[in-house]
Amino acid sequence: MIDDDPLAIFDEDTHPVGDHDFDLNLDEILPKPGPRDGLAGRPLHFFFIADCSGSMHADGKIQALNQAIREALPHMKKAAEDNPQAQVLVRAVRFSSGASWHVAAPTPIADFTWTDLTAGGVTDLGKALKLVAEELRIPPMSQRALPPVIILITDGEPTDDWAGGVKALMDQPWGRKAVRLAIAIGDDANPEILQKFIGMPSSELKPLQANNPECLVQYIKWASTQVVNSVASPASQTSQPAPGALHVPVPSPPPPPANDPSDVW
Repeated sequence: MIDDDPLAIFDEDTHPVGDHDFDLNLDEILPKPGPRDGLAGRPLHFFFIADCSGSMHADGKIQALNQAIREALPHMKKAAEDNPQAQVLVRAVRFSSGASWHVAAPTPIADFTWTDLTAGGVTDLGKALKLVAEELRIPPMSQRALPPVIILITDGEPTDDWAGGVKALMDQPWGRKAVRLAIAIGDDANPEILQKFIGMPSSELKPLQANNPECLVQYIKWASTQVVNSVASPASQTSQPAPGALHVPVPSPPPPPANDPSDVW
């Protein structure tokens, strides 16, 4: 039989009310702080732009590039874990005779895997830069994103309108705010063109040159961890850069080994 008075269960004679009846566990009720608080969820878009021209087939360059990126990924994932206020999203463009997305979707670093590139064709860098420039428009880019990181890895001279590609990139606000890094594989890449891509005075940030596979791993690991740490740091977002200066303080790259006997490029 159901009592007609639903409040009868709280009658002091039958169910005395004590402090324990309202002894709530707030930890179970209130939302826990986590990586989605504050700056959380602010996307940090990271782009690999990889030269897959025919010259990358020589001296094992393309194999070394594949291996270097693969070795850097666990360190990049650790950097993302250390910066939960940012969501690191990775994509990759390949360029040779034309340019195309190697990884088209902005992929959370925790889910990102690397499929090996192959080499062949010419060096259409301009087309690759235009592909990235299209993705830096608002939309699809969010206004609340962190500055993107763009790493160009190449071993030679562009064969198309590279200057048009740089212009397309710099025409986008996020292109101008991006941290743009260039790694030359060997000494056949044109440092002046790479400096134009970086867009900074060489006294502030200059192209890196890898002359052996170990050095390439070192530079890609630096770009995908220390630079990501710097961009994702809330402290890096609090100051306004001087005109023409980097929007994010970039840590110094590791010094190249001097007269390394393992140099092959």
